[in-house]
Amino acid sequence: MTGADTYSQIQQDNFAERYAPLVKRIAHHLMARLPSSVQFEDLLQAGMLGLLEAKSNFDASKGASFETFAGIRIRGAMIDEIRRGDWVPRSVHKNSRAIAAAISEIEQETGRDARDTEVAERIGVAVEDYRQMLMEVNSGHMMDFEGLGVTEDYFSQGLSDSSMTPHERLQKEDFRNSLAGAISSLPEREKLVLALYYDEELNLKEIGEVLGVSESRVSQINSQAMLRLQSRLKDWKK
Repeated sequence: MTGADTYSQIQQDNFAERYAPLVKRIAHHLMARLPSSVQFEDLLQAGMLGLLEAKSNFDASKGASFETFAGIRIRGAMIDEIRRGDWVPRSVHKNSRAIAAAISEIEQETGRDARDTEVAERIGVAVEDYRQMLMEVNSGHMMDFEGLGVTEDYFSQGLSDSSMTPHERLQKEDFRNSLAGAISSLPEREKLVLALYYDEELNLKEIGEVLGVSESRVSQINSQAMLRLQSRLKDWKK
């Protein structure tokens, strides 16, 4: 190995060591809502690959910090790894679609937030069974904004990105405004859970301690909030 190769390897090692805590933090955050069949080590490995990809593709001229850009790439790589595992039963996807459709129908008919009891009745199950379905949806696949038809890169790409056409820039701004409006219209508890999870980066157990409810109840609330958003923003899905 030449001197230049040795220096390059040292740089690479120092880079990985510097950002390893970021990869671990994101992995722990995701693990808090995933079943035991997902291995922490697999998420770490995928996350490190995402980190190296971020290093190769980062463009400081687009405004975002490297940590922000890398965090999005790392999380995206982990989610891709989870999806490749294909451990989500078809029934979970089916229930997710049924719940989102029921919420949409009820809210269009009543002009207010759909209640647990109403959604359960609409899909023909008991309330406790409905809440169990919410937990399975939450742990069965990632309840993220990708469910609205947008990718991780969608939010990292700024509105001033030169690669965007004027139409794409306007459409993106309209979607962000619609998403912000949909989030602000959520029931207070659902809005709080999303804020604590996505903004404060608390895990489900920590959110439960803040709200004074069980971790499983937080899982249900989080899942219902995302399904409610999907139902309200269904026109934006690609």
